[in-house]
Amino acid sequence: MLKDRFGNEHAPGVPYARGKILTGTEDDFRKVRQAWRHIEARVAAGGLGAVFNFSGLEHGLPLEPSELPIADDFIAPALYVEKFTRAALDHFGGDPARHDAALFNRLTGATYATHLTLVKPGDVVVGVSASYSHPSVVRAVAQAGAKLVDTRGVEAFAEAMERESSVSLVALTRLAVTYEILSVDELRTIVRLAHDRGALVYVDDAGGARVGPAVFDQPRTLQLGVDLVATGLDKYGTVGPRLGVLAGDRILVGRIRGRAYEMGLEARPFLYPAAFRSLAGSTPERVQHLVETSREVAAAVRTLVGDRVHETPVIAELLGEDILEIAMERAGITTRPVVPYEAASALAMLLLRDHGIITVQMVGVPPGTSAVMLKFIAPETLARFGGAEAYARAIDDGLTKLGRMLARPEDIARLLLGE
Repeated sequence: MLKDRFGNEHAPGVPYARGKILTGTEDDFRKVRQAWRHIEARVAAGGLGAVFNFSGLEHGLPLEPSELPIADDFIAPALYVEKFTRAALDHFGGDPARHDAALFNRLTGATYATHLTLVKPGDVVVGVSASYSHPSVVRAVAQAGAKLVDTRGVEAFAEAMERESSVSLVALTRLAVTYEILSVDELRTIVRLAHDRGALVYVDDAGGARVGPAVFDQPRTLQLGVDLVATGLDKYGTVGPRLGVLAGDRILVGRIRGRAYEMGLEARPFLYPAAFRSLAGSTPERVQHLVETSREVAAAVRTLVGDRVHETPVIAELLGEDILEIAMERAGITTRPVVPYEAASALAMLLLRDHGIITVQMVGVPPGTSAVMLKFIAPETLARFGGAEAYARAIDDGLTKLGRMLARPEDIARLLLGE
């Protein structure tokens, strides 16, 4: 059983421990509901400019006013499905003669439909990444009645493939939840080993589909020889909506699309124009700018909290354990009244309530990490907020306030869940 730095055991399905305040996904939704109340109050007092999206995610609807009259489930797909398909295959480096694409209600929907189509009860799914598979993969494997063997790196993957029988699918994550990336050599080795064993390869390429090529000069996903890939349209160079795009072998995509329609996992057809616009407008330069801005913020935060800013080549983060330790140090206490995930959530809520900052901690239900991430920050949003130093001061303010609240855990519960 995995544990955090304080010895708390990770809860099932997520890479962090649960506490007495945020006990499960139901409480995570209550937390998001409370965040919405703060957003409502800020917008009422100061307009839309009083809120700053620093989550690294784009959950808007990129439609032009002229497109609204066709935004229904009959006309929009008729006019845009072929445009969407071509844009999706170009995004992934696909071949229209061999590949197809499908649109899902979100990336998790594509992951679920893939597993429910290709994995039978009792099968083995081997996950491989630079750290660990996203919780959505863990849940999809469980829903399919299969066994997940999650591995870190090529050597552990090769050992698992040699050891396990009945491996039907490999769930490959190029850019891990921790934002560590597998090299091209590692990716190609994983694909070869999987195919040698007769297993299909599905790539959970949430951000890697753009970050790999734009920042690390890697091939587009289907150019790696994988069978299937899915990404989100709300991440790192795309502009929303929060939809999932699946592409790969035409026959496999057709089967998975059919299962998605049966399960209600497909995207509404009126969203095809927005999906096309998001894909067609994605550029490597935009991804690079987002990474550069994130590095500026990380450097500013580091001047205030020191080496507790953890950086990868593309993002920075304050781990939940570090957030709790900093707050305890500022409060001068040694007893831990909450778990790191709750401390990180409290910091994120303070940032929203007092400064209008939306972090990715306020988005996931449940979040995929207990960290507060500084990632893929839009330069125009940072300029509107006042720059990297202003962002760092907001985090410093939040950490100090969190420290004051630690003596009364009920205040943290009220902050996160309301009255």
